[in-house]
Amino acid sequence: MENKNFLPVYPYSFAEAKRLDELDRWKESHKENISCKKSIEEAIRNGFDGMHLQQDCAAEVVSQFGYHRTAYVLANSLQCKEYDGRFSRDNHAWAKTVSIAPDQSSYSNRNLDFAVDSHPAVLDGFVNQYRRDAQSHEMQAQTEASQPAMGGMTMQ
Repeated sequence: MENKNFLPVYPYSFAEAKRLDELDRWKESHKENISCKKSIEEAIRNGFDGMHLQQDCAAEVVSQFGYHRTAYVLANSLQCKEYDGRFSRDNHAWAKTVSIAPDQSSYSNRNLDFAVDSHPAVLDGFVNQYRRDAQSHEMQAQTEASQPAMGGMTMQ
């Protein structure tokens, strides 16, 4: 279940955050994106045996950063590597559905700071795992939301 205490993803670029006088929020979120990236890389390093990725690899990251930030970092990673054919078409298409603000200065692309650098084929498997887990989580949440409330009713 998604913990409501996760730091929200800041959706705008550095320049927009500066214009809005929200640089502190941007910096905090950017730092958290980088931490999430590093956790994904570590989870893959620890969970890949050279042939298979452990079943709960993505779940560990989600429990630490939540579904939204994990999706944001994964989608950013695939968007930054749009040219790489080692990612499935489905995962490239999914990544494009996540809105990531371009964040470039004259010197660098700040979004590269939180693009996962793990081997693309293994990262593709991680993204598959994340997407299955997120879909299952969403279906469970919808089922729970559609259950009638039992308040005031007695069971016989």
